[in-house]
Amino acid sequence: MMPDIKKAIEIVVADEIMPHYLNTEFKLKKDGSLCTKVDLAVQLRLKDLLRDIFQAPVLGEEMSVGEQIKVWETSGDYIWCVDPLDGTSNYVNGIPYFAVSIALMQNRKSCLGVVYDPTRGEFFHAEEGGGAFLNGVRLQDVKKRPLQQAIAQIDFKRLSRGITDKLLDSTPYASQRNFGAGSLEWCYLAAGRFDIYLHGSQKLWDYAAGSLVLKEAGGNLRTMKNPKFWEGDVWSKSVIAAGSDELFKAWVDWLTEAIPEIIS
Repeated sequence: MMPDIKKAIEIVVADEIMPHYLNTEFKLKKDGSLCTKVDLAVQLRLKDLLRDIFQAPVLGEEMSVGEQIKVWETSGDYIWCVDPLDGTSNYVNGIPYFAVSIALMQNRKSCLGVVYDPTRGEFFHAEEGGGAFLNGVRLQDVKKRPLQQAIAQIDFKRLSRGITDKLLDSTPYASQRNFGAGSLEWCYLAAGRFDIYLHGSQKLWDYAAGSLVLKEAGGNLRTMKNPKFWEGDVWSKSVIAAGSDELFKAWVDWLTEAIPEIIS
């Protein structure tokens, strides 16, 4: 199945995404995020291509909320979850950090995840119990940095003022980044490019594929309110994660002590 998914992504990248890079119009959605004709075209193409690979309903970011809920609630054991162009704002503004993200979910949990970065030609993929890979090379040798030397991926935009103030006043890590494409952020964590992760709220298509890549690479994850990541609200999940169990424990311990309200 994985070669067929890779081929499908290569088709939409070649036909729809890269020909319009740096030259596409956009509109604002109700939530303030951007949408382009490219997002819609890729989603439509993938809907057909993926159902030819494995017959299951397709839930895409660019569907209406009503359509998304209907697909989610009426699907059977399997469902495709697609972000046709993760990082649309980067794409529109010429920032080379965007991706196609695809997950196959079984019983409401990802069993296969693929994230492809067209600008770098990087194909991240994972299957439950089968490990995580970057361009065919297994991801397993994550750097073991202590927390004070960690590079953090922090999305301050979706964190409360109290949390951001504490992180800025008593920073426990070396430095932080926020590049604006959730699926790639997960994969960069899995590859050891980031060490720890904190995000206030991600949509299903932001985490469906990338979280599996991280988990299969040996990382660990939870939400702020639940140690079991896949429990709770599927449409909006906070994220606390790290590239290794040791660093995850140190990160959670620091958050628990410094910002007690963040963990329950």
